[in-house]
Amino acid sequence: MNRAEPPPHRILIVVTPHFNLSATTSFLDPFRAANYLEGRTLFGWEVASEGGGACLASNGMTLATAPLGPLLGARWDMAIVSASWTPEAYATQALRSALWRLARGGATLGALDTGAFILARAGLLDGRRATVHYEHMDAFGERYPDIALGEELMVLDGDRISCGGGAATSDFALHIIRGLHGDALANAAARYLLHPPVRPVQAPQNPDAAEPLGPTAPSGVRRAIALMERHLETPLPIAALCARIGLSQRQLDRLFKTYVRKTPMAYYRDIRLDRARGLVTQTEMPMAQVALACGFASQVHFSRAYRLRFGLPPSRDRIEGRVPFEFRAWPMHSTRS
Repeated sequence: MNRAEPPPHRILIVVTPHFNLSATTSFLDPFRAANYLEGRTLFGWEVASEGGGACLASNGMTLATAPLGPLLGARWDMAIVSASWTPEAYATQALRSALWRLARGGATLGALDTGAFILARAGLLDGRRATVHYEHMDAFGERYPDIALGEELMVLDGDRISCGGGAATSDFALHIIRGLHGDALANAAARYLLHPPVRPVQAPQNPDAAEPLGPTAPSGVRRAIALMERHLETPLPIAALCARIGLSQRQLDRLFKTYVRKTPMAYYRDIRLDRARGLVTQTEMPMAQVALACGFASQVHFSRAYRLRFGLPPSRDRIEGRVPFEFRAWPMHSTRS
């Protein structure tokens, strides 16, 4: 007599409005592949939202979802919050209570993209490590300074797991499969999905030496940009930056105009403003603090530069900038040099 097969590992995906559809489906597809390759249901899942019905994704498409409430009485091994733009706007008391109920029921809680904001708002990441998409790390650090924020693609901290989103959600799922069913099935699922080599858990979201299409810019440009990114709050004079990388200012100007299509000073200003925009639209930091955190000693100068880059002052962008991706690009890069 054959022994009864163990029940499938049940995964509840909770999406919020303007979630990232690609990241969510990329997370689920390895589980589908694992079921197909094994010829049995190792994993089962349901996609829910707080109110149910069609949920609008960040790319303008909609996904049919079940209402969350009636699903809370079922057994779930894992509950994953998939959020993207303005996650805390959807961290309602009802959703936070539901997540606590799932945790008390023994579910591992996880997050994709900015879902960790919602877990943190619920108090479910206290004393834990987590990650969010790199674009939102500054905002998360300002809002939740006592939560250890990792810059890896994913963080597996016991029964709290998180992933920065994007294509890394497939790696995230494959590591979960590996932990539950071993290397062979995880490798088979990756191969079936034509997935490149699975990145390790500790892989950084932005490797220092890697460009997705290869090193298209000379090393001098890349070293200059790396220095700029490390000195956003207290900007280096361009002359000092040139001295550190061993290039003359004339050489650096020529390289930037060729490969970046901006002067070094314009590029440096713009990445500081990009950081500022994240803090403006994703936090409640006073504008004077945002200006200082991004290297602007004068709030008047900051507001003027912000308007020139993004087309509206930061005070207005705090309200109007909190819109989903399908209506507004992020960041709104100016073509000014």
